[in-house]
Amino acid sequence: MAEPATGKRTSLQGLWSSRLAFVLAVAGSAVGLGNIWKFPYTAGDNGGGAFVLIYLVCVVAVGLPIMMAEVLLGRRGRRNPVDTMRILGEEEANTAVWRLVGLMGVGGGFLILSFYSVVAGWALDYIVKGFSGAFNAKSAEEIASMFQALTGSWVRLGFWHTLFMVMTVWVVARGVERGLEQAVRILMPALLILMLVLVGYSITQGHFMQGVHFLFDPDFSKVTPDVVLVALGQAFFTLSIGMGAVMAYGAYLPEGTSIVGTTLAVVIADTVIALLAGLAIFPIVFAYGLQPAQEEGLLFMVLPVAFGQMPAGSVFGTLFFVLLAFAAWTSSIGLIEPAVAYLTERKGMTRRTAAWAVGGIIWALGFATILSFNVLSDVTFWRGTLFDNLIHLTSNIMLPLGGLLIAVFAGWIMCRNSSAEELDMGTGTLYQTWRFLARYVAPVAVILILLNFATGGWVTRLLGG
Repeated sequence: MAEPATGKRTSLQGLWSSRLAFVLAVAGSAVGLGNIWKFPYTAGDNGGGAFVLIYLVCVVAVGLPIMMAEVLLGRRGRRNPVDTMRILGEEEANTAVWRLVGLMGVGGGFLILSFYSVVAGWALDYIVKGFSGAFNAKSAEEIASMFQALTGSWVRLGFWHTLFMVMTVWVVARGVERGLEQAVRILMPALLILMLVLVGYSITQGHFMQGVHFLFDPDFSKVTPDVVLVALGQAFFTLSIGMGAVMAYGAYLPEGTSIVGTTLAVVIADTVIALLAGLAIFPIVFAYGLQPAQEEGLLFMVLPVAFGQMPAGSVFGTLFFVLLAFAAWTSSIGLIEPAVAYLTERKGMTRRTAAWAVGGIIWALGFATILSFNVLSDVTFWRGTLFDNLIHLTSNIMLPLGGLLIAVFAGWIMCRNSSAEELDMGTGTLYQTWRFLARYVAPVAVILILLNFATGGWVTRLLGG
C-alpha cells in the first residue's frame, strides 16, 4: 500500500490526547536518575552559577534545536523511528539508508534500559531500607557495606531488576493513552510534589543557603574549555535525544500542536527539576558535614548517612528513593517504547506481545550488568567491566552519533519546505534561527563531544582545558 502524502499520515499507535500529555511524556523520558545526581553535582563542582549559565546557553543552542528536529521527524513520519527515517529518507533523499539512524536509536534505548533497570532496582531496594529504618544511626562505613552487599548479590539485584522491568512493561503494554499517558499524568506531578516536599525539608533541616551558594554562586575561575564541554555534554544527554524515544513520542503528537512550544516546555521542566534536586540534596549533605560525591556514591552511600541522623529521616529517606524510582520509571517507559512500536508496526505483533517480548530480552540482557558487579567483576576489557562498556558504547558513542545524524538530516537533507511546514512557525527569523542552529551549531558541538570521548579528552587538552 502506498504511503499517504507527507504530513498526512496517521499514527498506528494512537495520539496523545493533549499538548500537556506530550510534554509530561517527553519530560518524563528526559528526567531520570542523571537529573537527580549528575546535574546538581556537576554544576556545583564546575563553577556553580557560571556552569548553570553555560549549560543554559548549550541547551538553547544545541539541545533544543536537536529535540525540535527529532520531534518534527517523528510527527512527519508517524511511525516507529526505524520506519520514520526510512520513509523520510526515501522522500527527501531517495534512499532508505537513513533507517539506520532510527535503528541505532532503537538499539541504543534497548541497551541503555538493560543496565538502567538494574540501577533503578537499587532505588527500589533503598525504598524498603528507608521504610524499615535500616539507615538509622548508621556510619558512612556501615552504609557503604550495605551498598556493597546489595551489588555483591546477583540474586537481590536480579529480583529488583525483574520487578522494575515488570513495572515498565506493564505500562507500555497498555498502549499510548491507557498506558503511557495515564502513567505520566500520575507519575510526573507526583515526582514534582515529592521534589518540592524534599526541598521544603531541606530548607527547614539543612544548610539551605550553603546549598544555594554551591549551586548558584558563579565562579568563573573554574570555567575552562573542559567545563564548557562538560556543560555541552550535559545539555545533550539530559534531554534524552538521539535514542529514539523523542522521535517515537513525536509520532503521537497531534497536528496543530506547536513543536516549538512543547519542546521549550520540556527543556524548562527538565532544567527546573534538576535544579530542585540540587536544592533538595546538598543542604542536607552539608548540614551533616558530608562531602558531595559523584555518581552512585552521592545517592546510595552519602545521603543515607544523613537520612539516618536527621529528624524523621526514615520518612524522608523513603520519599527520596520513591522519587528516584518514579524518575527512573518514566525514563524507562520512553526507552522501551521505540522497540515496541517497531515490532507492532513491522512484525504485526499485538502491543502486549511486543512489550513483553522486548521486555523479556532486555531483562535477560540486564544480567550482564548484574553479574559485572559480582560474579564477573574481574572480567574487564576495553573500558572496564561489562557495565562500563555498555555505558560507554551507548552514552558516549551511539547517542551523540544519533543526535548528530538527526540534526544533519533535519538541517541538510530535509528540504526547507518540509521542515518549515512541520514546525509551523513560518519562514521568518525564528525558523531561520532554528535552521542555522540545526545545520551548523548543533552538529559542530556534537562532533566536539564525540571527539573528546573518542580521544580521551584530547579536544579539551588542545583547547587548554
